[in-house]
Amino acid sequence: MNTLTISGSPHVHGDDSVKKIMYGVVYALIPAILVSVYFFGLGAVRVLLVSSIACMFFEWIIQKYIIKGPPTINDGSALVAGVLLAFNVPANMPSWILIIGAFVTIAIAKMSFGGLGKNPFNPALVGRIFLLISFPVQMTSWPKPSALFAGDALTDTVTGPTPLGLLKEELGKGRTVPEIMQEMPGYVNELLGNQGGCIGEVSAAALILGALYMLIRRIITWHTPVAYLGTVFVFTGILYFMDPLQYVNPLFHLVTGGLMLGVFFMATDMVTTPVSRRGMWIFGAGAGILTVIIRIWGGYPEGVAFAILIMNAFTPLINRGFKPKRFGEKVADA
Repeated sequence: MNTLTISGSPHVHGDDSVKKIMYGVVYALIPAILVSVYFFGLGAVRVLLVSSIACMFFEWIIQKYIIKGPPTINDGSALVAGVLLAFNVPANMPSWILIIGAFVTIAIAKMSFGGLGKNPFNPALVGRIFLLISFPVQMTSWPKPSALFAGDALTDTVTGPTPLGLLKEELGKGRTVPEIMQEMPGYVNELLGNQGGCIGEVSAAALILGALYMLIRRIITWHTPVAYLGTVFVFTGILYFMDPLQYVNPLFHLVTGGLMLGVFFMATDMVTTPVSRRGMWIFGAGAGILTVIIRIWGGYPEGVAFAILIMNAFTPLINRGFKPKRFGEKVADA
């Protein structure tokens, strides 16, 4: 007996698919992957492989034996989650801790809600926050970029603070921003990736290059990134104008930490962020405000992961309040 599926018109066909989009994101991450390997050596390779393989394994075994649905590891979403989780940890992260993070990323943050398209929070960021809270020492021991070429990534690594961590620590000692900035790597090094931090967040230039690829391919839109970056720039610019001795130049906030990684590869997630243009503006602005508040007045030097996860929680409310225009509807675009 044949059955018919009835749905409302219009019916528009496009050649995009989940697989194409996900592997498009992987391609966009290649510049940052190459930079991480250049600066952190085999430590970055190990972290990327362990995280990616573990995430794909956990998705496969849960899909096969618990959900018992069609396999989904070929759609690339588990691979993207694995790479992004790796991008959010230091290069000397022990493999066993990384596997725990991969389990939280896939089993708890993704598959427990039913899989791709049903998770309310970005899985890789959930994994990062879990590891940061559970293993704070390992998650805040930052290898210096050139050290891993000379020794083993787990035993002989020379560690140092991130620029954001150094700034917060020294400001707490009563020093001024101009004094602290003399000890920083410099804007060029920070832009290219010669600074301490998670393996995927150190090079703003590589992340911007990948973002341009996604924008050209229309994998993401510009609304959320512009709102996010613009809010951070304006907010920190106002503070800098008020007191340059206590608040750093807004450019510093743009090229250090995980801002570029979060803005282009996590705040643009189609599943966990708003679908309307106005919703994207609100999401990006809210994440930008929260990022600055946490960075400057919070207990952590970095605030991107927390900011995006908090705004993920507001996504259903934003979608409800700012619905996109229906086909043929003569109202202002939401």
